[in-house]
Amino acid sequence: VMKVKWLGHASFLVTSDSGTTVITDPYKTGGVFEYDEIKESADVVTVSHAHDDHNNVDAVQGNPEVISDAVEVEVKGIKFKGFPAYHDDADGKDTGSNIIFRFEVDGVKVCHLGDLGHRLSGEQVAEIGRVDILLAPVGGVFAIDARVAREITEQLAPKVVMPMHYKTDRCDLPIAGVDEFLQKKPSVSKLNISEVEY
Repeated sequence: VMKVKWLGHASFLVTSDSGTTVITDPYKTGGVFEYDEIKESADVVTVSHAHDDHNNVDAVQGNPEVISDAVEVEVKGIKFKGFPAYHDDADGKDTGSNIIFRFEVDGVKVCHLGDLGHRLSGEQVAEIGRVDILLAPVGGVFAIDARVAREITEQLAPKVVMPMHYKTDRCDLPIAGVDEFLQKKPSVSKLNISEVEY
């Protein structure tokens, strides 16, 4: 059984059945964030881009291997592949680049979109391939909004979507909440917990 736990913002802790751990986009607390400080340890940390709310690698305990480039690499039996993308819809001219990461844990393909700021091309969809769990920003402004997130969900056709990067009572960024993304979704399970098993 693999587990996915949302830590806050765009940061998730993914734990394999054997206990190998991956943390995505660790955030820095303070300022607009009142999420708990990241105190978990990890074997691997993925960083989609070099902004404070996504690259606080120092917060992660242990001695993790950090993947912050669009590379293909295997760490502790988990295969990671990074896909170059942009943080905006102007080819990175406004807010720079972003990396989409796909990795496989216990046969489950996880895709973390980072702060993706644009629609995916057919070529990108084909490169990413099959996705079981999609971790997608939905709050708009600094990344894609709910409408584009829905389009990408249809393109990648994951079995499970976990929204991220949205406004909560512990995040004071001027972005939208999660409700717009959840509208018109026929099979939403809104769980008041931050961790699921797959």
